[in-house]
Amino acid sequence: MMDAQDQIAEEPQPNAATIEAITIPPEELERLSGDIVSALKTVYDPEIPADIYEIGLIYKVDIDDNRHVNIDMTLTAPGCPVAGEMPIWVENAVASVPGVSGATANMVFDPPWSPDRMSDEAKVAIGWW
Repeated sequence: MMDAQDQIAEEPQPNAATIEAITIPPEELERLSGDIVSALKTVYDPEIPADIYEIGLIYKVDIDDNRHVNIDMTLTAPGCPVAGEMPIWVENAVASVPGVSGATANMVFDPPWSPDRMSDEAKVAIGWW
């Protein structure tokens, strides 16, 4: 699991989301960040046997001062059959994290998703390694 401070301080890895916050105390940000990543890992693309975080579909996670979470995410393809449902799954998963006041998932397609964004864990899960 990624450390929240590492997420903020380092350039994101190809499959990593960027987590930003404004005035949340560092300890609380670390807990929230870890719990949000764990929640994102409960959402699976129905066509790929790996969670959306490891697949690299989460581009950015922003936690505002009111602890509302805005998520920029994408799909493996714009015509994905669950395009209308997956953002709702993401919002529900993140909104269930204790201390989060709500969540909004924004669909973005720039940059386009590519398999390079997948973690090693996801590549193993789908048999690419």
